[in-house]
Order: sequence, then structure tokens, then C-alpha cells
Amino acid sequence: MKLTHVFTSILLVIASTSCIQDEALNVEAAIDGCSGANIQLLNINEISREIDIYVFDGANTAAQELNFELPEGASIVPDKKEAGDNPPYYDFSTQTQRNFTVTSEDGNNHSTYTLNMYKIKLPLEYSFENLREINPYHILYITDINGIMQWASGNPGYKLCGMAKSAEDYPTVQTSGGKEGKCITLTTRSTGSFGSMTKMPIAAGNLFVGSFDATNAVIAPLQATQFGFTFTRKPIRMTGYYKYKAGDVFTDKAGQVVSGKTDTGDIYAVLYEAPTSDFSLDGDLFTPGNEKAQHIVALARIEKTIETDQWTSFDLPFEPQNGKTIDEDGLKNGKYKLAVVFSSSIRGAYFEGAVGSQLQIDEVKIECEEEN
Repeated sequence: MKLTHVFTSILLVIASTSCIQDEALNVEAAIDGCSGANIQLLNINEISREIDIYVFDGANTAAQELNFELPEGASIVPDKKEAGDNPPYYDFSTQTQRNFTVTSEDGNNHSTYTLNMYKIKLPLEYSFENLREINPYHILYITDINGIMQWASGNPGYKLCGMAKSAEDYPTVQTSGGKEGKCITLTTRSTGSFGSMTKMPIAAGNLFVGSFDATNAVIAPLQATQFGFTFTRKPIRMTGYYKYKAGDVFTDKAGQVVSGKTDTGDIYAVLYEAPTSDFSLDGDLFTPGNEKAQHIVALARIEKTIETDQWTSFDLPFEPQNGKTIDEDGLKNGKYKLAVVFSSSIRGAYFEGAVGSQLQIDEVKIECEEEN
């Protein structure tokens, strides 16, 4: 009897060991994220498998640090090795566009990503004429003599709710009929049953200088929006044109009607201290007591968007914040960032607003002190 028990135990050990050995290896081959010194912005397009990396204008791209976030067990290599490559440092000094291939843990799946490296100064004029692509939503970009900078929006997050049947159904789209040429149209949309389940009943149309992390869109939506890009000039004012129409029914985060309350849009730009290249303000920046908000140096913000179907000008001076002044050396060394933000619902980040609220923006300019 005892011998039988011993034999049975041995079989169980062998069986469990076999199960461990036969456990399936990971089949994913993707780039989930990337970090590194000097990286100011990162935009990953999983559809085209293209990654835009924006670095400070003075960065040394001959040895750019790239710490890739990969699925468990996956590996990555550049398709063509450059002289300065020494992972995690890669040489983009002669080739600003390079291909990298990810191989899954099981070795059977491969994905090739195109990485675009941009050394760029943030432009000062925005006309919203440039569409990079429409798949499945509109992606706009800002042109600069050194390349392009992609505008960020919450469109990737809205994709999760499955409400959009076309690119025009998303909260942020490019449309005709601008002050000059085309413009950007931001509309607060319903998120349907998905929103009811996640307590995110609306999605405000928004557009901003920064990046949107779709992986955090549900679990940490305020932190999914990362505002700002390195700025080396002293901003004086932000000007431009807008139209606004509030939606009919204002609702709270629970989707309940708030009687007597009318929606309004938001237009602002904020200059803030960035102690590190990866530091950024997020969607929670105006919450009282927010520690990150203490880094704000100057703010230009509209008091209220009036309802108008005519292009209406705005002229917003940058006002000092937190008793701070701009440090000249810090400015030259890239220690400040500027965020430019537009939203169809001022409380949209907290899922409060009115479905149908619409803000149109065009011909925006940032006026700065002349550089010495």
C-alpha cells in the first residue's frame, strides 16, 4: 500500500513538471511603450506600426536611449545596425527613420515597427490644415522645418467604446469652413453602454500638445493625457478664433441630468517647469491641491466660451502663477514645457458635460518675447 502511494506521488510530480514545461510561450510581438532620456513625446500607431519620438532640439541623437516595453519574453533588434548602436542606446544621427523588429517569446511571430526620430522646436502658429491620416480617426500634425509634430487627442480612447461608425463620428475631427481653410471641430459624444458600465458616460472632443496613453484610458483616464512639449521662449499671449455651441442636456459622471447647468468649452495654454524630460502635466492639473500644478509658471486661459456661430477672436495673456518667474538659464536648457489645450466641455476630463457641445478652433498663435 505504501509503495502504491509512493508510485502515485511520483506520477503526480512528473505530471505537474510536464505541465510546467509544456506551458505555452507568449505569442505577442509588439512595442507597448518606450522611454529614455530626452524623449519629450511618444506617439505609437498600432495600426500602421509607426512610432514618432520627439526629443529636445539640442538632444544627442547619435546615442538616443530607448527602453522598449515589450510583451513577456519578446525581443527587439534594429533591422540595420548603425555604428553608434549600443543597446539601449541607438544611433539616429544619420538615419532619422529606422525599422525595428519585435520577435515573440515563442519565436513564431514578428512585427516590424518604423521609428521616426524628430528634433524639433514647438511651432508658434496652428492652422489645423494638415491631416496625417484618417484610420480609423483623424490625426493632425504641426509642421516645422525639422519635421512634423503630431497633435494628441482622446480619439484613441473613444475607439474603445465602439460608438464611431466613421472617422467623422469621433470627438475630434478636421472640418472645412474654418476662419481660413480648414479648422478643428471638437464635439462631446456619448460613450453608450461602454460608458455606462465604466462610469464614463461622455467623451469631450479635445486636442492638445502632448500625448495620449490609450492603455490608461479606462483605469486612469486623467493620467492618460500627458500635456506639453519643451519650450525655450517666453510666451506673452495666445490668440486665435473659435465658435461654440453648448449641448442641450448637462449630465454628471453618473450620467444624471444636472438641471440649470450649461456646458462651456475650454481654451488654454500653460507654461510649466519640467524637472526631467519625461515630466508632464496631466488631465488633473486644475484640481485643487494637485502637486504637479505647483510647477505651473504662467497660464493663458479663456474665462468662458460664449455661444456663437460666428468666428470670434480670443486674446489670452499669459499670467504668472504660483508666485513663479521664468529662469533664463532653465529656459535655454529645456527645463520648461508648454501645453496648448482645447476641449468642447470644460469638465470633460471628469466626464461631466453635455452631449453635442461643439467647439471649433482655428488660426491659433503663441506670441513670445523676441529672442536675444
